[in-house]
Amino acid sequence: MYPWFALWTRSRHEKAVHEQLERKQIESFLPTLPRWSRWKDRRKKIDWPLFPGYCFARFDPADRLPVLKCNGLVSIVSFNGEPASIPEVEIESIRTLVTSELQYDACPLIHEGDMVEIVHGPLKGARGRLIRKGSRTRLVLAIEIISRAVAVEVDAADIRKI
Repeated sequence: MYPWFALWTRSRHEKAVHEQLERKQIESFLPTLPRWSRWKDRRKKIDWPLFPGYCFARFDPADRLPVLKCNGLVSIVSFNGEPASIPEVEIESIRTLVTSELQYDACPLIHEGDMVEIVHGPLKGARGRLIRKGSRTRLVLAIEIISRAVAVEVDAADIRKI
């Protein structure tokens, strides 16, 4: 068995790259998330990529040319010029989640101490330092010149890392 690799795709080309890999009989995985999309005249539930701009494939890194020839592929995620493999357990964990009946949503990888910005809700545009993660996120908004701060609880889905 070959290892899994992350493939960086052009914007909105994840599904096209995934389908090309399957036609080439290269095992690929594109985790999706059902979301409502709205047009002028209707709404429809569409499967959006869970990780926009990426899909995953299992292949021999020495024989990567068929992968690189996919239209819409930017590159294979690499370190020091070598494709970076993804542990099997991480791919299987995501696969287990997306096939379950649980509710899930993508979220940025943010660590305590990171500077973040609120992107939704009444505090949209406010910036602060993340001090605690959990189902509700505690964010500290500070005025550093006077050494004062205020803490507020916001939904983790409403923030992004700066």
